[in-house]
Amino acid sequence: MGTTTPPRTLAEALRARGDESLAGLLRARPDLLSPVPNDITQLATRAGTRASVVRALEHLDRFALQTAEALAVAPDPAPYGTLLALLTGDGQDDGEGRDDAGATITAALPGALATLREQALVWGEDTALHLVRTARELLAPSPQHPSPTGLGPTVAEATAGMSPGRLQEILAAAGLSATHDPVSAVTALTGLFTDRTRMAELLDTAPVEALSVLDRLVWGPPYGEVTPNPAPPVQWLRDRGLLLPVSTRTVVLPREAALHLRAGRAHRVPEPLAPELVAAAERDPQAVDRAAAGQGFTALSTLEELLKLWNDGGPAILRAGGLSVRDLKRAAAALDVTEPVAAFWIELAYAAGLVASDGGTDERYAPTPASDEWLDLPAQDRWTHVVTAWLAATRTAGLIGGQDSKGRALSALGPDLDRSAAPEVRHRVLALLAALPPGTAPDPQTLLARLRWERPLRATAPAAPGDASDLRSRIALWTANEAELLGVTGRGALSSQARALLDEGPDTAAARLAPLLPEPLDHVLLQADLTAVAPGPLERPLADMLSVLADVESKGGATVYRFTPGSVRRALDAGRAATDLHAFLATHSRTPVPQPLSYLIDDVARRHGHLRIGAASAYVRCDDEAVLNEILADKRSATLRLRRLAPTVLAAQADPGSLLEGLREMGYAPAAESAEGDVLITRAGARRTPPRTPPVPVPEGPPVPDATLLSAAVRAVRAGDTAARAVHRESADTGPAGALPRTTPAETLATVQAAAMTGSAVWIGYVNADGAASQRVIAPVKVEGGFVTAYDHTADEVRTYPLHRITGVAELADEQTS
Repeated sequence: MGTTTPPRTLAEALRARGDESLAGLLRARPDLLSPVPNDITQLATRAGTRASVVRALEHLDRFALQTAEALAVAPDPAPYGTLLALLTGDGQDDGEGRDDAGATITAALPGALATLREQALVWGEDTALHLVRTARELLAPSPQHPSPTGLGPTVAEATAGMSPGRLQEILAAAGLSATHDPVSAVTALTGLFTDRTRMAELLDTAPVEALSVLDRLVWGPPYGEVTPNPAPPVQWLRDRGLLLPVSTRTVVLPREAALHLRAGRAHRVPEPLAPELVAAAERDPQAVDRAAAGQGFTALSTLEELLKLWNDGGPAILRAGGLSVRDLKRAAAALDVTEPVAAFWIELAYAAGLVASDGGTDERYAPTPASDEWLDLPAQDRWTHVVTAWLAATRTAGLIGGQDSKGRALSALGPDLDRSAAPEVRHRVLALLAALPPGTAPDPQTLLARLRWERPLRATAPAAPGDASDLRSRIALWTANEAELLGVTGRGALSSQARALLDEGPDTAAARLAPLLPEPLDHVLLQADLTAVAPGPLERPLADMLSVLADVESKGGATVYRFTPGSVRRALDAGRAATDLHAFLATHSRTPVPQPLSYLIDDVARRHGHLRIGAASAYVRCDDEAVLNEILADKRSATLRLRRLAPTVLAAQADPGSLLEGLREMGYAPAAESAEGDVLITRAGARRTPPRTPPVPVPEGPPVPDATLLSAAVRAVRAGDTAARAVHRESADTGPAGALPRTTPAETLATVQAAAMTGSAVWIGYVNADGAASQRVIAPVKVEGGFVTAYDHTADEVRTYPLHRITGVAELADEQTS
């Protein structure tokens, strides 16, 4: 501990630590830094608050938590040997394999105890271990909060308030001598229950049914209900204090008796070692990397398709936020995936900053300007970008389709999807995969068992208020599925590019992935049946143009595009001329352009724009009166409510968009025009949101401080502790201990001037501009103009103080200034 005298409080134990140890505490429990404590005493007080202790307990592994639980039922303070016996037992149960288990526990206990000490949950030397009071209250047994160990209260706690006469009756029934007071009676009964020999003799006389009752209570819960006239076996146990009353209908098995029946063990199954990961399959690492790279490329293609789907404006945003079920189904059908998978891609695009709300009056989702920059990146850089966003995201797509605490459905891109534990679970799952040999896929159940061992309290945290499911396990399973979809894993094993991303950063991961990705092609194969076959991924300009000129008919290793009158018209609407389309196909086809395709383009181009649509409410104009006569005579135009305004103009009661669609359905190829009479060109990708930042992950707690902040915080705490514990010279003006010193302005000036000349430190009382009074230890450097410039030991920095705000000054005791 660094001192010869054992610490009497947690503050003294922390004060005896070195700076590195204090920094380790603040690193493990960053909530203690918000704000930086003034001194060691405040640090110790904050470390004992309920919220901070709960957070610290949640970050313990199972054996460290079992060690804390054993200390919670041990005497306070507890020697190291007592703690070890609670975990290993007293060796008298003859359990098979107990010797090996005891040796494992004995070897693991110092590490668990060191963890508890480092996190300030346990303090004191091995001869007197103290569990902090708040942790003891949280882990100790009570009727309202049963102990995780399954133990009940001690004999002394269970008999508090029992009449002296009843205590003497219990002693007599147990074969003990009468005592003169209740304290000695409780001591005698406790001594019986903790004596292995005498307790065994007592139980040898018990009815078999009574032993069966004890067997049901021994491992918890230790409470049972009894009737006003209990059965003889239960009455036998009550008479001898083996069952003590908690209320008129409830009895409890006292802790000492339970420990005897357990052979001294606090836990039925201590778990000193983390469960090992079992390999489900071992595959060729190169095959894993290739499979992961292929899936990663598919992930990028899927995200690109989603951006194209919402290119002209995506689905409307619900009033409560998020996508409707109908819009999610449409996206799933367009992406050719299931609805949960579509929800994952949508949430990933949102987390990566690729889609967002456009913020308009008719608020819709649309691609962001950042999505265009992302599309221009090489494929490997696009992959590292989305995977990095996925690792940090707290929005959890797996919750979509479930319900919140109020029974409302959770929708994609909607509220209440943030789970602060998600990033930590994802990183931990991938870290466990990285610890396995390359190409090894773990068994999912052993992976979940390992995660539960590492965070046993967190493993039982609900996914949402009112949901008692195992949130961490669910996130771990979602992580495994999402990692496979993203190409982070291949066939269940972690890929080398993902290992590089975790260990060395995005640049190294991108360099590792690049050779595994297919090279984009600059050509397609045109066929006589008005289709084009892309035998692999296409270069972006080619893919963008082809997606406008043709419709995707099938996907797979090769993508098949089909040319239709509608798709050709779409390209003409985007401002392409027929000659441009012929030249494009001739340039990018490895086969001759089929004659039917050339005829299709020329035929649609000849009719394209022959009709003009504008806004009157809407009108149709055409130089060919016969065409307008044909439209008026067609019964299908009745819904458009057309009438002739002039020989070459028809007016409609429909808006221009509906009129365009209606005439196209009738087989015409109209073009929209502006108020000036110019043809309107519709270009893909015209709708973008204003610049948006990706959603900020919801932190699980205060961020882990960096080395610079830790060093500064430790120095500040040390300096504040020095100031708080400074001893000043007693004088008539200093007042009672702990009070601010009081001196006249002249005395104050003289004292600080003398301290500045001698370089000594003084103790001052100071009132700031807000009227808050404080005590400080300062070393004056310069006194002039009504101000004193001094090194403030409390703040660990040089500050300037107005002399009129110093209420008084006192010299420090000799031992402080020496």
